Amino acid sequence: MRNTTPLLRGMTQARYGRRDMLRFSGLTAAGLALSACGVSGQGQKPVAADDFWQGKKETGNLTFANWPLYIDPERTPLKKFTEATGIKVDYREDVQDVAAFAGKLQPQLAAHDSTGYDMFVLTYGIELARFLALGYLAPLDQSRMPNFTANLGEAYRQNSFDPGCRFTAPYASGITGIAYNPKYVKREITSIADLWDPAFEGKVGMMSDAQEIANFGLLLNGVDPATSTEKDWQDAAAKLQQQRDDGIVRAYYAQDYVQPLTNGDVWLTMAWSGDIYQQNASAGTDLEFVVPKEGATIWTDVMCIPTTSEAPVDSLKLIDFLYRPDIAAELTEYITYIPPVPETQNVIREHAQQASGAKRKELLELAGSPMVFPTEEEYSRLHNYVSVKPGKESSFTNVFHAITQA
Repeated sequence: MRNTTPLLRGMTQARYGRRDMLRFSGLTAAGLALSACGVSGQGQKPVAADDFWQGKKETGNLTFANWPLYIDPERTPLKKFTEATGIKVDYREDVQDVAAFAGKLQPQLAAHDSTGYDMFVLTYGIELARFLALGYLAPLDQSRMPNFTANLGEAYRQNSFDPGCRFTAPYASGITGIAYNPKYVKREITSIADLWDPAFEGKVGMMSDAQEIANFGLLLNGVDPATSTEKDWQDAAAKLQQQRDDGIVRAYYAQDYVQPLTNGDVWLTMAWSGDIYQQNASAGTDLEFVVPKEGATIWTDVMCIPTTSEAPVDSLKLIDFLYRPDIAAELTEYITYIPPVPETQNVIREHAQQASGAKRKELLELAGSPMVFPTEEEYSRLHNYVSVKPGKESSFTNVFHAITQA
C-alpha cells in the first residue's frame, strides 16, 4: 500500500530533481552534443501510419522507460494491464535527464537500430522537437486507441509540438505560474507584472531555466511563446534585464524556491503547480498559486513509440489502457500532477465518497484543486513552450542566460 502523504513518498524531492533535469538550457554534455550535431543527414523519411502498422503483431512483452516515481511502487496500473491483456511490461525508471536520455538514443535511432525500449516518456521541448523533426517517432494509429480517442482532453489535442497528437500521447502535465506567500503579500496577485512591482524589491524569485523565464518575459509583452520570433526573444530579454537591474529579483532558482517562499526570503516567485500543491499538502502551508491574467505555461510529459520499437502493437495497447478513466485516476492519485483525462476528476470524487477520514479529505482536496484540475478558463490561458527549431537552440538560450547566469 502506498503512503498517502506526498512528502512521505518523496514526490516533492522527485519533482525538484525531475524539473531540474529536464532543463532546456542544454548545459549537460548530452544537450551540448545534440545541439552541436544539428539534424542534417540524420533524419528518416516520414512513414505513414498505415504503412508503419501494416503487418505489425502483438509480441506479449514490452519495455517502457519513464521518470522515477512516476507510477506507484507496486506498478498497479501495469499489473492491471497485464491481467487484462496478457502483455508483460518491463518498466524501467531510466529517464533521469531528458537531454542525456535522448542523447543516448539518438545514435541508435539514426542507425535505425533498437534502443532497447519499446516506448518511453519525453517532455515538450527541444529533445521532443528534434525527434519529431528527424522522424524517429512512430505515428500513432488512433483507430486502435478507443480510450485515447474518447477520453483525451480537448486542451491536449492541439499543441505546438505535435498538433493532433499524431506521434505523442500525454502522460501528465504541470503549470508554471506564480506562487506567493499571503503572510507577506497583503494583496491578491493576478499578473505577471506583479513580478516587476517595485513594492516587492528584493523579494521576487524567478527561474533560471531559459525556457521558463523566456515565457514570462514573452507573455508580459503579449506574445504567444509558441509563435515567438528572435526579435520577440530580444524584447522579452530586455524586460527581464530591467527587472534585474531594478533590484526586484532576489534570486534565479533552478528548483529550490519552495523553502525561501515558505520562510519569507522571497514573497512571490515563478513556481510549478505540483511543487506548491505538494508543499501545502505535506507541510500544512497555505501558499497561493495563480495562473496570471497574461497566461502561464503548461509543460507535458508524453509517451512515444520509437520507429525501432520491437513491440509497437503492445505499446499502443498500453498507451490506450492508461487512458481508461479509472486507470488515469490511479496515476493521478499517486503523482498529483495534471492528468490528460478530464473524467479522472469525477472518478477521484467517487473514490473520496467511498473513503473515510484523512483519506477522504485528501482525495476531495485533490479533486478540487485547480493545480491538478485547471478550469476551462485557466486552460485557455495556458501556453506551450517556445518551439525552437533544431539548430537555433544556442541563439535562444544565450539571450536569457546572459540575464540569469550573469
